[in-house]
Amino acid sequence: MFGVILISNTVIGIAQELRAKITLDRLAVLNEPHVRVVRDGAVQHVDVADLVLDDLVDLRAGDQIVADGVVQESTGMQVDESLLTGESEPVDKPAGVNVLSGSFVVAGSGRYQATAVGDDAYARKLTIKAQRFELAHSELIAGINRILRYVTFAIGPVALLTVVSQLHAHSNLRDALISTVAALVGMVPQGLVLLTSIAFGVAAVSLARRKVLVQQLPAVEGLARVDVVCFDKTGTITDGDITFAQLVTLDATAPVPAALGALADDENRNATLAAVAGHFPPSATWTRSASVPFSSARKWSAATFDGQGTWVLGAPEIVLPAASASDVERAAELASSGARVLVLTRTDAALHGETLPAGQRPTAFVVCSEQVRPEAAAAIAYFKQQGVSPKLISGDSPNTVAAVAARVGVPGAEQPVDARHLPEDPDALAAVLHERSVFGRVTPDQKQAIVTALQRRGHTVAMTGDGVNDALALKLADVGIAMGSGAPATKAVAEIVLLDSNFATLPGVVAEGRRVTANVERVANIFLTKTVWTTLLAVAVGILLLPYPFLPRHLTIIDALAVGFPAFFLALGSNLRRYVPGFIDRVLRFTIPAGIICAATILVVYLLLHAQALPLLQQRTAATITGLVLSLLVLLLLALPFTWWKVLLVAASLTGFALVFVVQPVRRFYALQLPPPGQLAATLATAAAGVVALMAFWLLARRLGHAPVAVVRQAAGGYSTAATPPCASTRS
Repeated sequence: MFGVILISNTVIGIAQELRAKITLDRLAVLNEPHVRVVRDGAVQHVDVADLVLDDLVDLRAGDQIVADGVVQESTGMQVDESLLTGESEPVDKPAGVNVLSGSFVVAGSGRYQATAVGDDAYARKLTIKAQRFELAHSELIAGINRILRYVTFAIGPVALLTVVSQLHAHSNLRDALISTVAALVGMVPQGLVLLTSIAFGVAAVSLARRKVLVQQLPAVEGLARVDVVCFDKTGTITDGDITFAQLVTLDATAPVPAALGALADDENRNATLAAVAGHFPPSATWTRSASVPFSSARKWSAATFDGQGTWVLGAPEIVLPAASASDVERAAELASSGARVLVLTRTDAALHGETLPAGQRPTAFVVCSEQVRPEAAAAIAYFKQQGVSPKLISGDSPNTVAAVAARVGVPGAEQPVDARHLPEDPDALAAVLHERSVFGRVTPDQKQAIVTALQRRGHTVAMTGDGVNDALALKLADVGIAMGSGAPATKAVAEIVLLDSNFATLPGVVAEGRRVTANVERVANIFLTKTVWTTLLAVAVGILLLPYPFLPRHLTIIDALAVGFPAFFLALGSNLRRYVPGFIDRVLRFTIPAGIICAATILVVYLLLHAQALPLLQQRTAATITGLVLSLLVLLLLALPFTWWKVLLVAASLTGFALVFVVQPVRRFYALQLPPPGQLAATLATAAAGVVALMAFWLLARRLGHAPVAVVRQAAGGYSTAATPPCASTRS
């Protein structure tokens, strides 16, 4: 019978994980990185696995380098090698220098010839030899492994004590071995690891149905621990589509439309220049002789045109000279409506590296707009309600960011921070982050510093992003979340990818993580309470040299009706409890006292009937009744708060309890023999005393805040699935 339960759970688990794997593999194909190569004189898109030696690979900003090679062409190309070297400063890559797989392009464009692919590439060797990239940490898995180590250490001495005592207590070897098996089998939390894996797998499938790709399953749990979520404006709060709004001319004599058309005539243009290109066509008379591509760190781009001078397009605060205070104020006024404002300047000075040319004269403001996602406000409201602090971090003007933040309800939108004035000291930065929530003009290095500073304060940080400048911040965050429309490098380092790039999906993702952690803790309490009391009973009867009070099939009844099958459904049910650190300590604080109460009650019943010299089978039946009553009470308490399907689950367990003792063939099969009425009444009275003691402990734990499962309320915002029965999760 023990084998039936084990095999049934295993078959269900295998089926669930196979379905999860098939679903996730299908989604992974949609997210599979591709590479552009030049073959037969044309640019083709091929799978990374199809890249071969000597292929000429085409690179643009945001692309991840997937093979080692030598640069053949470079147009201001800069590469970030921080995932390989730890250095975050971009590196210039002119023609003739080497590039390494695992790095990514942050500015400019170019082409390189592949010299090492597959397992021969540098990043692949690093992964194999040094295991540089670590899996997401799981407190649940680490805690369960720790508990299993405790059980493993206990089995040896308890087994020795049990064997000796049972050989002494029984007249034949067969009965002694059966009792020993019962004692040791009862100590093992059968199915706990399996249910944990199933919970993670079902969560991954459930998220996949929402177009969320979980690249590391433990990241599902990490979502539950998140108490700060950092996100960008563009592509997250807004839909990412930048449209040209208006042109504010400052110099009527300057050929502004022609200059904008020439600047936008670039195959590596960013989203803003792409919007400009739709309104200002390129001029055949403008010939580009030098250029500096846009960079998130610089926040400007520039180009020199023969006979037309040098033109710069970028953030007003960065590009405009200090003497143009009135122009900066005007730009701030335009940005206060939430628009993205850029300034176009001209100068006769030539470009020298990445230094702004001297003698710039402002000629126009380019105003672009972004559409705020209609569902963003509800998502922000959910995070605030659930105790998750939102931090809006953007490279745009603080005024622009503040206006958008106010529209979606980000707290502190009226007090935006200009990141250029943020302190570099981590503690001082953490203090600012504690007080403020909206930040503009943030550089990629500052995004990483913000994540690190929050973590130093003990926060669990989720970072969302889509641009290549977000990649390192995502890597440093506890949970990195990339948008499906984002750069390949960003998706490569993220634990979770939102394939539909929908920010409104995040509340459901966080809720799914919390469901998993709360349910695994719930079922861990059920399994381990039984482990504690069976272990204590084995020690007690070993010391007293008495027969073990259960047969293996008696424990199977308890496993089936009050532990294994109910726990399976509870592991898959809805649960909105907020994550609270300290899983292992909280579990032990409940299971050890509850296990002691159960063991003491069962032992008293067993000794009471043993003292009256009743048949051993009747003593064991009384112990089984007591153990089942107390285990059902533990199940009842841990199933709180009740929903309709939990009521059905508990009712099914109670019905099974009654049928086991009422139906004679079943009672005979499980070797149950009820004691005489008087002794049965004493058994039930003692069990009732155990129930009272267990309830008193539960109420005391609730009062002290040590109860393992908190009563939660349905969250607003439409992201809860509290009314969903576990079978819905199973069908997923």
